[in-house]
Amino acid sequence: MKILILCTGNSCRSQMAHGFLQSFDKDIIVRSAGTEASGKLNPKAVTVMKEIGIDISHHTSDSVDLYLADEWDYVITVCGGANEACPAFMGKVKTRLHIGFDDPSHATGSDDYIWSEFRRVRDQIGEAFKKLYLEQVKQ
Repeated sequence: MKILILCTGNSCRSQMAHGFLQSFDKDIIVRSAGTEASGKLNPKAVTVMKEIGIDISHHTSDSVDLYLADEWDYVITVCGGANEACPAFMGKVKTRLHIGFDDPSHATGSDDYIWSEFRRVRDQIGEAFKKLYLEQVKQ
């Protein structure tokens, strides 16, 4: 099973989804990438994932171009920008999905509020990808 998760910057939401999926099943191949990869992880995303025991600090922020010719069981976009800019894959893609989430890196306000947004989005991603894993991937 091979799953590619796409976001625009590949620094936050796609990285969290990648971490969750890999934590559910070490045997699936999970990659994440960005249509405009930032080249770095959002440190708040790394911190909120570590809070729940998932270490994504070793992940890299990669361009989707690295994966265009590969075959994928799933290509999943997690933001509207990536969904609209999702390139045509030369390889085979069995299932293409969009599961969108707010971008917590755009949150403004107090530190407490910003951290609460990262945790809220993390929890939403965890729930959505657990459901996807149990209902479709694990089958």
